Amino acid sequence: MASSDLKCVAIIEKDTNHDVLWTWSFPAVDSALQSLISSKCCIKSGENDHETIVPFLYGQHNRIWYYLLTISAKDVTSLFKVTHFTVVLVAKDFNPERYEKLGKIFQRSYMDTGSPTVLLQQYLAVLTKGSCETTGDETFDISNYPPKKAYLSSSIKDVINVFGVETILIYTAVLLKRKIVFYSPRIETLLNVTRAIPQLIWHRQNWDILFPLIDSNDETDAENLTSTRYYIAGFTDASVENRHELYDIFANISDGEVSIAPHAKETFQLGKVHKDIAMFMVNNAKDEDKNDEQLVTELTEKTQSLINNLRGLAVANEDNTRQVIKLEKLRERKLTSAMENFLYNLAAAEGMV
Repeated sequence: MASSDLKCVAIIEKDTNHDVLWTWSFPAVDSALQSLISSKCCIKSGENDHETIVPFLYGQHNRIWYYLLTISAKDVTSLFKVTHFTVVLVAKDFNPERYEKLGKIFQRSYMDTGSPTVLLQQYLAVLTKGSCETTGDETFDISNYPPKKAYLSSSIKDVINVFGVETILIYTAVLLKRKIVFYSPRIETLLNVTRAIPQLIWHRQNWDILFPLIDSNDETDAENLTSTRYYIAGFTDASVENRHELYDIFANISDGEVSIAPHAKETFQLGKVHKDIAMFMVNNAKDEDKNDEQLVTELTEKTQSLINNLRGLAVANEDNTRQVIKLEKLRERKLTSAMENFLYNLAAAEGMV
């Protein structure tokens, strides 16, 4: 089983002169992406050899995922002029566990040899066969890391337990295709929490809306985000809470609080259906006998029932080519203004208007 999703492998090094350089890549990395990855990489130029190393992080830029694995090389004899190095993997798919494992294999190969030759051989093997041999006689096989496993690897129960009943605001935002910003000062926490959020609306299985690590001070990064109509984005800068134009819903992981941007108040008027789903999520997240996949399955059933009931209100469009939701028909149902607004927004998100 070959993989066409892997696009590039590269090495970034910091040397004893405190310089950080891209020393090798195959194939070449687009200059804009290279600049963005350099800004994300936790090794920086200058005499800051005691900088905090994040061993593994990842992000997205224009539907391309980058995975960065950084390690100290101070005691590695084959890299005697290198203090730290980062293995960069660029791929088309979201699969952190797959690329973390492959990146660690590349790390060991590079430390053992000090040469990218073995990395190139392993990279080409994965690209053409979907597997490669490691220097420790292990075998890496991409089939051991299916997409569904990646989608469910982070616990949505843990997320619900952090935010409690306010999780319903996050659920509604994902369902209605709105902009959600998460804040935490810890990169690892951001990665773990944000990747679980698309599970709330499992029927779409869309992780392309995930931007787990955005730097609001980086113009390329910010433009990549704001060019997207809706998203789940992570920030380590607390001041992003004041940037109302960036979000409809703001979730502070550190204190477990969720707030609504002033311009989005009308969208998030909640009714009985929201209360029912909120209590379902909270109660099931506390149930130790129920795992994450079971919770996701049952929540999906509730969501699908809601969408199916909405479809039951659809009428033929003007040229009789498809069924659509019309606002005037919703008004005939004498619903509350909150429910009417919610259903129409849901219809828009599901492509029924």
